[in-house]
Parts: sequence; C-alpha cells; structure tokens
Amino acid sequence: MNIGQAAEASGVSSKMIRYYEQSGLIPEARRSENGYRVYDDADVHRLRFICRSRNLGFTVEQMRELLELWSDRSRASADVKALALGHVDTLKEKLAEIQSMIATLETLAEHCHGDDRPDCPIIRGLAEDSEGNERRSKVVQRRFGKAAGLQA
Repeated sequence: MNIGQAAEASGVSSKMIRYYEQSGLIPEARRSENGYRVYDDADVHRLRFICRSRNLGFTVEQMRELLELWSDRSRASADVKALALGHVDTLKEKLAEIQSMIATLETLAEHCHGDDRPDCPIIRGLAEDSEGNERRSKVVQRRFGKAAGLQA
C-alpha cells in the first residue's frame, strides 16, 4: 500500500509517517519502481502502536523504548511497567502545573473588574512575575491569595 493508504489504515498522517521514518521509529519504507513508498500490514501495525503511544503523550524517545520492548519477546514486563509509571508521574506533574495555572488565572480574573477602567490585576500580576521579582510575586500572593502566585 502507498503512504496515503497506510495513513488511512493507521490513523497517522502521511507527514507524520515520513517524520517517524526520518526519526527511526519505523524502518525506511521500501520503494516501488516509480519511487513511491510501499508499506505492508506490519508497518501499519507499528504505526498504530506509535499512534496509540503518542495519544497517551509519550515522547519520541519513550516511543522508541516502547517499540524496542515491544519487539523484544524476552523483555521483562517490569521494564514496560516502569516506563509507563514514570510517564504517569510526569503526566501528574503536568496536571498539577496546569491546575495551578488555572487557579492563578481564575483568581486574577476574579479580581479584574472587566470594565472600561485601565487598571487590571491580570496585567499587573503578569508584569510583576515577568520581572522575576520574588518580592512582588509575594505581594500578588498576599493581595490575591496563594493561587495567584504566578509561576515562572
């Protein structure tokens, strides 16, 4: 099958298939006489594996490790589990960061009148943090609560 057919069958765009080939996640495709890439069912299966891994937020390097573990029939499942749980920890950290950003923005927006006045606690809070002044960040925290302590 050609790259368009492989893309449709795997759920991975043609552009990403070329990227995964270039980065070594999939082997270089065979070429037909006219130079077009040719893929088989095993390639599509590998692309689906990559797609599911990517949808779970694994990095290219982590996907490379997962693919190596997947192809190693003598692997220890503990290795796969350790990689997955490490990724879970990373996702939890990102979730906590996002929740903190949401809380900060909600707190700042709560204190903004949202009218025609130029005074805006959101802009003030962003400006204070962008200057990297920890003392000012503490003032924002005191003024608007701990959730408003913007993170760099």
